This record gives sequence, C-alpha cells and structure tokens, in this order.
Amino acid sequence: MKHEMWGRVCVALLSSLAAVLAGCSSPSSREDSSPHIFGYAVDRPLLTTNVGSSLGRSTNAHELAGRLYPGIYVTGPEGQTIPNSDLMDARLLPGAQQRVQIQISDKAVYSDGAPITCDSFLLAFTAATQRPIFDSAMPLYQQVDSVECVPGGKLAIVVFKDNFGERWRHLFNAGTLLPAHAIAAKLDMPLDVFSNVLKSRDPAAMEPIAQIWNTGFNLDQFDPELQISSGPLKIESIGSSGEVTLVRNERYFGEKSALERLIVWPSGSDIQTLAGRGDIQIAEVASTSQASWVNRNDPNNPFTIIYKPGVLSEQLVLGSGGIFADPENRRAFAACIDQPRLAHISKEFSGVDTPATTVRTVRPQDPVHLKMRDITDPHRGTDIPAATRISGQTVRIGYFGPDKRKAAMVQAIADSCQDAGVSIVDVSREAPSLGNLSEVLSNEFGVYYSQEGGADANLLSVDPMLEFPIRATSTSNIGATREAEQRSWDLVPSIPIAVEPRIYIIDKKIANVVENTDLYGLSWNIDRWQE
Repeated sequence: MKHEMWGRVCVALLSSLAAVLAGCSSPSSREDSSPHIFGYAVDRPLLTTNVGSSLGRSTNAHELAGRLYPGIYVTGPEGQTIPNSDLMDARLLPGAQQRVQIQISDKAVYSDGAPITCDSFLLAFTAATQRPIFDSAMPLYQQVDSVECVPGGKLAIVVFKDNFGERWRHLFNAGTLLPAHAIAAKLDMPLDVFSNVLKSRDPAAMEPIAQIWNTGFNLDQFDPELQISSGPLKIESIGSSGEVTLVRNERYFGEKSALERLIVWPSGSDIQTLAGRGDIQIAEVASTSQASWVNRNDPNNPFTIIYKPGVLSEQLVLGSGGIFADPENRRAFAACIDQPRLAHISKEFSGVDTPATTVRTVRPQDPVHLKMRDITDPHRGTDIPAATRISGQTVRIGYFGPDKRKAAMVQAIADSCQDAGVSIVDVSREAPSLGNLSEVLSNEFGVYYSQEGGADANLLSVDPMLEFPIRATSTSNIGATREAEQRSWDLVPSIPIAVEPRIYIIDKKIANVVENTDLYGLSWNIDRWQE
C-alpha cells in the first residue's frame, strides 16, 4: 500500500506541474469567440475533490469541493457554524456518552438521482480512522467511537468516545461526505455489502474501497459516474489547463445556484490574460505581485483588492516517525524555529501583515489565546542550546509548490537551525503531501509499525478546529483549553508559525461575495454569487 500511495502522490504532483505549465502557456481551452463564462481563480492546485484525503488536505481541496459535497454545518466567515438544514437535521441525544443524531432529508439526492444516505457518513468515519489503508487526513474523527448506520438508510448516529463530542459540528464537514453508493457501484458491490465491509475493519476487504476513495476523485482522471454531487454545483468537465467547469446541479434539493456555470482556475494560471479577456471575475492570489495587473488608480478599474491576515495559522505539521518518533526531538526542532522571522518573510513575499503565532490548538484570533500566553510565549523565537539535541540530523520539509514565499520560509528555517547543527532540506518537489510524512501507525491488531516517508514535516495552513483531537472541549472552557495547549507542547504534533496571508481580487459588479479566510475561502457561498 505504501508504494501505491507514493505512486498516487507522484502522479498528482506531475499532474499539478503539468497544469501549471499548461496554464502559463495557454490560459484557456476555449476559443476567444466562445461565450463568456464566469471565472474564479484560486491560489491552490486543483488535484482532487476529496477533502479528507492526504492529497486533498495538503492542497486545500475545500475551495473546490465545499459546495459539491456540503457538510452538516457550514462554517461562516466569522467562524460561526450554520446548520445545513437543506441536507439534514442534527441534534444531540441525551445520555452520559455524547451521541449525535443526523437525520438526512428525504428530498436529499445526488446529481445522479440516487438518495443521499448514512453510508456516506460511515465511509467518512472509516476512512478517517483507517489512515494506513485510506491515506486520509481527518484527525478530529479520532474523537468518534462509532457511526451507526443501516445500509441505505437516512439516519446516522455518531457515538463519541468518553469525554469527547463538544466539537461535533466540525465533523462531516463539506468535502468529506463522498457518494458511497457511487464507489460501491464501481466495485459492483451492493450497498449493504459495502457497508458491512466498512464495519468489518478488515484491511484486505476494505482495500478496493480505499483505492477508489483515495484516487477516484482525482481530477486528472475525472470520472463523471463517480464525481457526482450532493451540492448546488457539479463538475461538468476538466480543461486542458487544469481548469474545472462547474454547472448548476438541477437535482439539488435546496436553493438553486445563482450562477448557471463557472470555471475555477488553478494556481499557475495566467490570471492577467484571463482577466484582460473578461474571463476572471474573482481571484484569490498568493502575493501583491500577482495582483499588480490591477490598476487601482484607473477610475474605470472594475476590481477591488482586499489584503488581510486570515483566520488560519501556517504550521509545520510533523510526522510521527523517523527523527520525530521521539517527542523530545520534536521539541528540539521547535526550539530552532524563529516565528517572528518567518512571519516577516511571509509579509515580505505576500505583502500582507501576518503576525507570528505560537498558539496551536485554537485559532490565533480567538481571544482565549490571550489566556494561554504563559504557555505559548516561551516557545516564541529560538532556543539554540535546546535545539542542539538533534545536532547532526536532517529534517526534510515538504509543501505544494512552486511557492516562492514558502520556499523562502523553509530557507529561513534552514538558516536558524544551522546554528544548532541541524540541516534542513526542501523536498517540495519530491514529497509535497501530508501522505509523504514518516509515520508510526498501528494495524488492525493494535501493533505499531513505522512507515518511512519522503518528508519529516509539511508546511501548510491549519484550522485548529479540524485538527488536534487531544482537545476535547470548546474554547469556552478555558481551563480545559489551557490543559490541551500545554499537552500539545509536550507532544508537539506541529509547530505554529504565523497567520496565513490572504489576498482577494473581486469584480465590483459581482454581488453576494462575502470575505472568508478559512479553508473554504471566498467559495464558501459560491452558489450565491451573482453577476
């Protein structure tokens, strides 16, 4: 399985590079005489619509998948959780052990007409908690004990482990509820058999399901029979430059999308040329230099540019294997990370003032972080004597590129860690995904084993609300939040660095575009945009 996962990541990376090159040479696959189609450019590669896979999490597939596979709640721009009542009703059940009942609407169907059932919830939970088989990246599901589902039914009961469950609204989020029936059909497997295989936790039996779950939603092999939609939009086609054409899902059970059709362009696309032809109305870019084509001094300029620090934090997510199998080594590595210096470099390249942060388990803007400064501030900046514990070692850092800003940040890490005798290698070309990290995993018998990867750390944007399952409570419980943050600094699963910069370019004629800087970006309400 390890070699197959590695192959999938390599294929995805090559596809990403090909899309970038194609985007630079040919900004559109359509003829200039073709009708105008609304254009939305993102600053991420478009490789998959499976948010829960390592590839999807590493490339932030949320911006594309959010309104293709809606979750039980929508996270709004202020961090609020908005019930997705079109899809289902969810409520807590009484009892000592926290349970959540999810009743799916009888009217809820996929774009192929098949009913949305609880099997998709069981699939998401199984994929999340069977990482070695599925190559998933959904850590919060470690708080769930089980998902009860009658195959083909409309009712799911989510049962949490003791003392967990307060963060249930962040589970089964958009992009994770993939069509279980479509995967079963690909395997010529009745849905009840499919469900029973998932419940069996038998690795050999689950392997075919895991293969399709992990790679079947990759966009370089777009399969319209598999990539059906439960949201207001669906994928019509993938263009030669990696662009994704979305169209209205007429079978959506909620309010229909205001836009009938739009194209989502991946990072590396020639936005300036596309905008000059009138083919870009909304864009998210990585730096002010990528917005230089917008002349804000021109009274006829149709675009507004918004620069702002986001709600996410950029962190180095560490593998649990290799050099970082020992928590003391993880703490030593954290001691040579200079957050203020890295935040300054991020600002230099992005043009956005992004404050350094040392808080891990909550969003940096959450006021509760002020109650934890005695825990987090001692980890701000470097402690070279402490870092010398791993002197002579090499740490490999991956991320999806090309990304000049992140490359400069990794170089700055190399400069500061050099003082402790620690070598840093940028492996963004060879090992860009979270799935490339060296890990210690357990098999179905509870036996731990090491899986060697091509990277030791991954630099990416993190929403703490979806990560760090050691935190059991909401941030309103200050004592428990402090305890979780302290424990996280004992374990060091990641190293917080700085707030993520976000830059938006928005055509002034477009209505209902609401600023949002979480994983879903502006596209969190893409179906409400109007020309």
